Amino acid sequence: MSPRRLSRRSVGAAAEAFVAAYLEAHGYSIRARNWRSPFGEIDLIVEGEGWLRFIEVRARRTDRFGSPEESLTPRKRQRLLQTALAYLGQWEGPEPCWRVDLASVSLDAQGRPVSVTFLENIL
Repeated sequence: MSPRRLSRRSVGAAAEAFVAAYLEAHGYSIRARNWRSPFGEIDLIVEGEGWLRFIEVRARRTDRFGSPEESLTPRKRQRLLQTALAYLGQWEGPEPCWRVDLASVSLDAQGRPVSVTFLENIL
């Protein structure tokens, strides 16, 4: 009997948890998970190394339908920017150095995260 594959929602949650754990292990603090605004949602907002990073997490089992990076449409990029700006609009104090990054998560055959690659400043 083959191991059971995770549902799409479970895969997304596992990928986000994997990226959050990776970043925490590398000294970042998680400020928010799945932060929502009227424009959309940002998967992770983290702070560290002098940056506030808005992170979109994308995961794929294969590149058959394109890479995680290719799945970010111009509309999704615009929504990420609007959502980041909404978050910054409620920031107290001087605006921090910030950027929007993509965390590309590789999955095994069952949909479990095995590695992450970051693309910085994707907008």
